[in-house]
Amino acid sequence: MRMITFLLVGLIVHVVFFLSIFDIYFTSPLVHGMTPHATPQAPPSSRLVLVVADGLRADSFFTLLPNGSSRAPYLRSVIEEKGTWGVSHTRVPTESRPGHVALIAGFYEDVSAVAKGWKENPVEFDSVFNETRHTWCWGSPDILPMFAKGASGDHVYTHTYPAEEEDFASTDASRLDTWVFTQVKSFFQSAKSNASLRANLLQDENVFFLHLLGIDTNGHAHRPMSQEYLDNIGLVDTGVAELVSMVEDFFGHDGRTAYVFTSDHGMTNWGSHGAGHPSETLTPLVAWGAGVHNARRATGPQPYSDGFLQDWKLEHLQRVDVNQADIAPLMASLIGVPFPLNSVGILPLLYLNNSEHFKAESMYTNAIQVLEQYKIKMTQKKETTMPFLFTPFELSLSLTVVITVFLLIQRSPVTYYVYCLLPVPLWYSVLKESGILTDLFRSAPSLPLWKCFGYFVLVSFGIELLVASFFHRAMLTVGLAVLSLWPFLSGLFGKAKFRSLSWCLGCLCLAAFPLMPVVGREPNVHLVTFAGVLSLFTSACYLWSSRPRTTMHLSDRQQFVSQVTTVCAYVPSLTHSSLQQKQGLPLLNQVISWSTLASSMIVPLLSSTRLFQRLLSIFLSLTATYLLLSTGSEALFPPVLAWLMFVWINIEQEAMLAQASHPLNLHGFPQTSCIGICSPIFYQNMHSGLSTIDFSANIDIAKLRQLKLDDIRRSYFFVFFIITAFFGTGNIASINSFDPASVYCFLTVFNPFLMGGLMMWKVVIPFIIVMCTFETIQVATQLSSRSLFLIVLVISDLMALHFFFLVQDYGSWLDIGTSISHYVIVMSMTIFLMLLSVVTHILTSQRLTLWRHKKHFP
Repeated sequence: MRMITFLLVGLIVHVVFFLSIFDIYFTSPLVHGMTPHATPQAPPSSRLVLVVADGLRADSFFTLLPNGSSRAPYLRSVIEEKGTWGVSHTRVPTESRPGHVALIAGFYEDVSAVAKGWKENPVEFDSVFNETRHTWCWGSPDILPMFAKGASGDHVYTHTYPAEEEDFASTDASRLDTWVFTQVKSFFQSAKSNASLRANLLQDENVFFLHLLGIDTNGHAHRPMSQEYLDNIGLVDTGVAELVSMVEDFFGHDGRTAYVFTSDHGMTNWGSHGAGHPSETLTPLVAWGAGVHNARRATGPQPYSDGFLQDWKLEHLQRVDVNQADIAPLMASLIGVPFPLNSVGILPLLYLNNSEHFKAESMYTNAIQVLEQYKIKMTQKKETTMPFLFTPFELSLSLTVVITVFLLIQRSPVTYYVYCLLPVPLWYSVLKESGILTDLFRSAPSLPLWKCFGYFVLVSFGIELLVASFFHRAMLTVGLAVLSLWPFLSGLFGKAKFRSLSWCLGCLCLAAFPLMPVVGREPNVHLVTFAGVLSLFTSACYLWSSRPRTTMHLSDRQQFVSQVTTVCAYVPSLTHSSLQQKQGLPLLNQVISWSTLASSMIVPLLSSTRLFQRLLSIFLSLTATYLLLSTGSEALFPPVLAWLMFVWINIEQEAMLAQASHPLNLHGFPQTSCIGICSPIFYQNMHSGLSTIDFSANIDIAKLRQLKLDDIRRSYFFVFFIITAFFGTGNIASINSFDPASVYCFLTVFNPFLMGGLMMWKVVIPFIIVMCTFETIQVATQLSSRSLFLIVLVISDLMALHFFFLVQDYGSWLDIGTSISHYVIVMSMTIFLMLLSVVTHILTSQRLTLWRHKKHFP
């Protein structure tokens, strides 16, 4: 009962302090209650056509072909003759949702959206669409609904294709753009015979929005330098030319239509976006039509030193760069609607072709709209106060009353009461155990203080090393290099030379993975195949070497053979080849992949519960799934990690044998904490060998022996390997490091939640390998699981103090997501490991029997 209470209290405390970062760092900066303001002068345009080519890089659009022609000839002619152009500088995070919010609403990503993704509106916001009389939209179901959902009234009409059409394995993703242009043509054609629709179209303050996803999808699937990506630009250019002709014909060439062509973000050379590389933040902007300046010749040097004017052969034309949020007030000014209430954009006057009076009024309206937000924020600032996270280390009822009254006066949210009052019962619990603290201080003179101090220094250094590894993965390499020396420094080398050398070599091999790049890696299915062969070889070596020591039933051997065959299946290579040939995902490969995934947690339960036989079955099942989710060198990570874990199990046995056979253990402490406390099973396990241990034969070992100082080292090793398993092959917190090709064996249709779930399972697999290893070490050394989690709790909470003050609420989703994930990882580490320990205990100790043998083998 006390253990359950301990777990529940620990869970509640950690959940509360985890949630606190969202109250402190991720409250929405948006304010409400402002008065809308529009330019009082008559607008130059009655309608505006906004075309957003999702994922279009500026250099891909502006750069000429080797023969001097443009891959977008129509828009190039607009730039040369009748429009104003420039580079739109986007901000991180360079994703579809924040990019479109900046374009259409005029403000940059609301930090409270970090937990929502790009499909939902965490708070309501105003946009140009909301201020129009009518807005018609065509495009992706991932983008359009969020502007319709946030609109007041029912004047924003969306037309989307099915989400299943966003298929990365499609032979030609440009069909998404063809669908949009076809739908727009049908729309205007139907308006000719629909009187009410035609009447609405002829009104002023209308917007037509075309969201074109083909370029982005082709960029993800084939990379931005591919012919598919570049050809898609030409298709969009042709579609825009036909669109302009159709619109002008419909409205009788009345000269009252303005056009804006741009992109929400760019794309890296390896087909991702989200961070702040110039290839992601530089997008094209071309505006023309009613109210927009015609092309102007450059009369002198232009204030740009990036060399793009020369590279793009546009140095003879005036270039007007803007920040992405500036486009929203530009569109509002052109059609005469109120500026978006939350806009922080600055009206780019050089795009406007109107009177000086109109420009002055527009600038004034822009300033008044920003000032309205400032006034509301100042009013709110006077009414609110910052949260208090901690109360003093006093535990009096009077202080509790004072805090409560203070928070009531301040009208603080309910969560503030939790943050301020939670330390009171916690410190009360500490003071209740004051007798234990007194005994500790009284016994301090009898402890080997210099050894304790040495352990304290080493653990402190180790914790700082782990903290640094969250920012610089190469620190894991340093840590593994240091750990490789442990057998030599502890004296184990003289007693177990082969295992010590294996430990050293395993650490050094694993140390290579944190040095590999996270993003920008090209797929290499040959490495995936090699990883399968390596798993086959190591498994075969174990099966061959274990024959003299253990009795293995025929059914177990048949199961291992079938698992090995699955591990080395050629599915990733066949899938990659099929997609390259644009033949789609083969159905058989998809069935094999999902079947392997579904059986990965069931098949190990069919094997023997003998220690190494069960571990081998778990390794083969998990590795098979991991290989299907791999595209390159990361496929080698599970085999190398499993090898090191196998050595760790064996070398820990050597360490316990050495401690039990000497009056003083390897670290110079009297051997009093094990003698008389460890069970007979413990000595039997040590001397008869690990291969005889049966997971199912061991009972609860939480009280079999007390915590020893050397268990701190084991717990730290465990935490270190957990962190290595998490960050060893990349930074999962970054959307920018996610390669959709990793899930192509399972699905190719864009589904962020299913794809994210598969990637999270890929992340969890190394966790399970490490956790099963430590489960084995607990069984073999009779380590207290409760004591383990107390040590891990202390280590993780010390790390959490670092990351709490390092949480970022600005920058790219890479920066924000990474800082949050660091805090989440260490705060949830203990909780997650507690839950995972239950899973691994079942995975190692339970067995499903589908058939009975004449003679039973465990």
